[in-house]
Parts: sequence; C-alpha cells; structure tokens
Amino acid sequence: MQIVVFSKQLKDKDIPAVQEFFDILYEEGINAYVNEPFLSKVREKLTLQQDLGKFEGYIDFRMRKFDYVITLGGDGTILNAITEIRDSKVPILGINLGRLGFLADIEKTQIRAAIKLLQKGMYKIDERQLLYLESNMPLHGEIPFALNDCTLLKRDTSSMITIHAYVNGAYLNSYWADGIIISTPTGSTGYSLSCGGPIIFPGSGNFIITPVAPHNLNVRPIVIPDTSVISFEVEGRTDNFLCTMDSRFETVTSDHQLAVRKCDFTINLIQLQDQSFLKTIRGKLAWGVDNRN
Repeated sequence: MQIVVFSKQLKDKDIPAVQEFFDILYEEGINAYVNEPFLSKVREKLTLQQDLGKFEGYIDFRMRKFDYVITLGGDGTILNAITEIRDSKVPILGINLGRLGFLADIEKTQIRAAIKLLQKGMYKIDERQLLYLESNMPLHGEIPFALNDCTLLKRDTSSMITIHAYVNGAYLNSYWADGIIISTPTGSTGYSLSCGGPIIFPGSGNFIITPVAPHNLNVRPIVIPDTSVISFEVEGRTDNFLCTMDSRFETVTSDHQLAVRKCDFTINLIQLQDQSFLKTIRGKLAWGVDNRN
C-alpha cells in the first residue's frame, strides 16, 4: 500500500498520536509520502523507523500510484488537501487532531483500528460534490472550487453590502447583509450552520444560500437544486469585498461578474465500517443526549 500523508502543522500535544501513526505505518509495511513543510517537522520531532518520501503536490498523482490520502488534523486540513487532490479521485481518510471534526471523524484512539479496516477494504466511498466559481476576471488561480462553501462578504468593519442574487438567470433576491454563503451539503455543517442554515445530508443534490446577518429579518436560508447556476452582483459603500472558497480568500470589486455552479469532478471520502453521517452528527452535536440532570 502506498499513501500520501497530509497535514499543516505538528503541535506538541499531537506528537504522541502522530508518532503512533507513523509507527503503525512501519509495522504494516505501508509506504508513505508526506507534504512539506510537515515532512520537515516530522523528521525533526519524531523517531522514524522508515524513510518517508516527499509529496510534491497535485502533479505527483500523475507520476505515482497512490491508494489513499490520510490527513492528520481537522476539517480544515481536508479542505486544504483537496486543493492538491483535485480530480485525481484518490480517496481521503481524515484522522481528527482538531476539535469538532465532521469530515475528519477518526479520533486519535482509533488510529490502529482505522488502518486495519483500510487494509482489509472494510469501508465505502462517500462521493462529495464541490462548488465551482466562474468569474469574468481571474480568481483563485487553478483551484476555483470548494468542498464546503463559497462566500461573498464585506471587508473589515465596513457597512453592510448589497448582493443581488440570480438563479439560472432569474432574479431571486437582493440581500442587504454582511454577506452570503453558498454551501454544499458537506458545508451545511460549517459556516452556513452557524448562520442559521439547515443540515443537509450528503448526496442530497442541493445547494444552500444562507445570508450572513441580514438586515431584513424575513430573509431566510433557501435550498435549491445543485443543477442551478447562481450568479451575483455586489455593491456597497466600499470598493472592495471578500470572495472565499473554503478557507481561501481573494478581494473582488463591483466589476467582478461571479457565478457558482456544480463542479465537474467530485471528492471521495472514506467511510469506514460502522461510521456514518448520522453517527457523526449525533456524536458531534450531542443529539439524543439528555444533559438536563
């Protein structure tokens, strides 16, 4: 088995778990390639029993045959990893070293068991849809896609902005707000949820449009088919606004013509045996737990 190990940082508190992870890879004879600068930190802070290759990014998926990508971190690490995975179809397993972890749902205590299940093929592939951003001016380079959400937001502490939204060319609404979120079902448990948006099951075939702090209280989140193309015109008292794709952001102006649609490729997440979306949200949101006493 040959894998990519992807992470953004190595905190002191995570060293025991990451050491155990690489020890297990050695014991199981799994070859690993690691992204920089995480590779340098691993070599500096851990005791390694095997040589680790260097993962060079997206081009490596064309040069080498990888079976899986394993991320060490939280959901943000997975969002960062997909900018390198792109359309390669290599499935992702997320080990949670962060906090909540809706996507990275394998806890530190489950690392050995997770690797065993992976080797035995005791998992299924959970295909997740992405958003794709189109613009009349270059935005977000070679990675204008997002697994969670695309947002248009005011900058700093400036006044609210006005976002005129259209669905398939038909006028939907003008949002007087701090911004707007266009979310996938995967992203429904992220920023959209914190702004009052609904939780949508993966594979539902929907987008969610959620306003951020709307001025009109009768404006609510809305769910539309993911076959739709959502376009925007943005205006405000300032000249610049923020456009984000997951955790990446760029500045846009009123001259930008923006549209969001379903991406042409998907991302494959690994769902191990006994793991499910329902189990994850029950555990992370403490549903069905009576804490009154």
